Amino acid sequence: MSHEQQKYTSFSTTKKRPRELSPDTNPHPPQQQRRELINPSPVVYFTKPRSKDPPLVPDVSHKFNASDIFDVIRDIKDPEHPFTLEQLNIVNKHLVKVEEQVYGGIKDILVTVQFTPTVPHCSLASLIGLCIRTKLTRELSKNTKIIVNITPGSHNSVLELNRQLNDKERIIAALENTSLRKIVENCLKD
Repeated sequence: MSHEQQKYTSFSTTKKRPRELSPDTNPHPPQQQRRELINPSPVVYFTKPRSKDPPLVPDVSHKFNASDIFDVIRDIKDPEHPFTLEQLNIVNKHLVKVEEQVYGGIKDILVTVQFTPTVPHCSLASLIGLCIRTKLTRELSKNTKIIVNITPGSHNSVLELNRQLNDKERIIAALENTSLRKIVENCLKD
């Protein structure tokens, strides 16, 4: 059987039957399909339906909470699989924190998001973190400080990756790379 004829299978925790994807429904280009997958059969989790609330609008006067932030990042697509970060349990509402901070009379908001890669050796963890940071930067106001970290103990290189994910110069350099920016934009598409 040729590679194009193979079916891609992933397993759900809520159903006993595997969920099958045909190659024509796989959103990844053929060159990505040919490479070996980092996690060939990820666990796909049941997700709760989205609330009918209006989307988060960058507004200084709006007080948003962890649920609002989670709603912004939950639909980001995984760079390797045709599932969202929420479906793969990479992002969780309980790993999002929103705090108000006052420095010299100026109120700032600190948003901290931790995410958990599906495997401890995931080479796409920095790309996932870049997608989360890019989405939040676009959606939130300028007075919001964003920290994106990998959940402690969930990756072999947590410290190095956390340093990279919160280094402004590295983030800017990564997004200047045309091919990397295309991948990020593809993950952020609705």
